[in-house]
Amino acid sequence: MSVKDTRPLEIDLINFSNALQERSVNDAFMNAASPGVIAQFQPNDYYSDHRSYLYALAEAMKVEYEGIAKAGFVIQIDSPDLALGRHVMFKDKSDSEFVSMVELHIEALNHALENIPAEQLRLHVCWGNYQGPHHCDIEMKKILPAVLKAKPQALSFEGSNPRHSHEWTVFRDADIPEEKILIPGVLDSTTNFVEHPQLWVSERICRFADIVGRERVIAGSDCGFSTFAGYGTVDADITYAKLNSLVKGAVIASEKLW
Repeated sequence: MSVKDTRPLEIDLINFSNALQERSVNDAFMNAASPGVIAQFQPNDYYSDHRSYLYALAEAMKVEYEGIAKAGFVIQIDSPDLALGRHVMFKDKSDSEFVSMVELHIEALNHALENIPAEQLRLHVCWGNYQGPHHCDIEMKKILPAVLKAKPQALSFEGSNPRHSHEWTVFRDADIPEEKILIPGVLDSTTNFVEHPQLWVSERICRFADIVGRERVIAGSDCGFSTFAGYGTVDADITYAKLNSLVKGAVIASEKLW
């Protein structure tokens, strides 16, 4: 496996850079798919086993990851395979067997990121950006120890999904490395409710700040609001209203924490 054409990446980087020049921003990140999630949605029909395929993907994706890093952006590795993968790709396995696969996926990801500093990386883990029952989701407490072995300094995860909003206690009880930054989702990316800044946003930020410290929490959304091209579950105007609520809630939380 190899990369044949880097032009699409170069165009994306140019377009993103040009867009940022028109805005006042301190930092910016660009998303990229993890080797594991590529393997999840593009099954292996060539390599002898899953591990070989995964590492071939990791080696190929180095080009994209390092290209984004060289352009000066933070890279967000989107890796739903570490959670969603349990009931999609590995539904025939036990939870313990799946955790072993999570560890393998993280080993391959760390290999792909070996030339990029952890401070320039963030990892997104989720159970799938869809409005469904989610009753087959694996619990955060079962995967978090493995997920924390990933190189990226920042960890983005679902915190508003009703099936997982209680799992802030998992982080409270976990041994979180001192260098890790948490990006809990304080907005549900699948509903048209606009979260209240006080109750829903600021209190959730403060919960995690109480766990790791106020300097190590960034408010985020559970997932993206445009995951699938041409298929948006949340109206665009409501999306911006949600993000406005996030900003207001972050201000309230900052006033409490400082």
